Amino acid sequence: MTEKTTRSDAEWREQLTPEQYAVLRQAGTERAFTGKYDKHYDVGEYYCAGCGQKLFASDAKYNSGCGWPAFTKPAEGEAVEEHRDTSHGMIRTEVTCSNCDGHLGHVFPDGPPDQGGLRYCINSAALEFEPEEKGD
Repeated sequence: MTEKTTRSDAEWREQLTPEQYAVLRQAGTERAFTGKYDKHYDVGEYYCAGCGQKLFASDAKYNSGCGWPAFTKPAEGEAVEEHRDTSHGMIRTEVTCSNCDGHLGHVFPDGPPDQGGLRYCINSAALEFEPEEKGD
């Protein structure tokens, strides 16, 4: 197992935009339908905006209508970790980056039944997208 990415709070604040910091380091949530990847369907891969770890592939992305990017599954391997979240008077499952512990969003059991039934509801601010390279 590789060593996790760790930074001081000051280093995170310097590296991330204020919105990225609020989401990734303070478990914030961007407003619904405002994120740059909500209606984004290009072919490629989504990476953690905090540490660069691959989190999701575009073939797992779908339009759930929830206002945030939605995926049916994370990337191969152990890209994300799940934790019980009882904040805001709800019981949910939080999703974090397994490498830097950055808050990504939540996973819900209301995704497409034919694709495993999960909806990974992820903040755009927690993601960076790399398009698939086109061959010649």
